[in-house]
Amino acid sequence: MRRLNTDDDKKQKVSLLPKTISIGFFGGLIWSTVAAFAGFFHFTTITPKSFILRSWLQNSWSDQWTGELVSILVISLLSIGFACLYYLMLKKFNGILPGIITGIALWFVVFWLMKPLFSNIPAFFELDSDTIVTTMCLFILYSVFIGYSISFAYQQHYGENN
Repeated sequence: MRRLNTDDDKKQKVSLLPKTISIGFFGGLIWSTVAAFAGFFHFTTITPKSFILRSWLQNSWSDQWTGELVSILVISLLSIGFACLYYLMLKKFNGILPGIITGIALWFVVFWLMKPLFSNIPAFFELDSDTIVTTMCLFILYSVFIGYSISFAYQQHYGENN
C-alpha cells in the first residue's frame, strides 16, 4: 500500500515542461523545414534564412543550404519560447481554433510589427500573393501544431491526475 502512494505522488509531480519544450522544438523544426521546401519550390520568396540570417549577414554561405540549415535550427530553438508562452497562456483551450487565431496573430506580428528588424524582407505591399498565402498558411499550421499538441498534452495530464 505504501508503494502505491509513492507512485501516485510521482505521477502528480510530473511536469509538462519537457513535453512543451519538445513540442516547441519539433514544431519549429518541422514547419521551418516545410517553409524551406516551399521556398525551394517557389511557393514563396521568403524562407527561414530570409528572416534569421539574410537580414543581418550578407555572407555567401548564408544564402546557400548551410544558411537554411542554421536558420531552421535557430527557429527550432526560438520555437521553444513560443511553445512555453502558448502553454502559459492558452493551454486550457481545446481544438484548432485557438491555434488558427494565434497563427494569424503571429504572422501579423512578424510581417507588420517586426518588419524593421528584417531588412531583407520586402514590405507587405511589395509581397506577391503566393508568398502571403503560403507564409500565412505555414504560420497557421505551425501554430495549430503547437497549440493542439500542448492542449492535448495538458488535457491528457489533467485527466490522468484527476
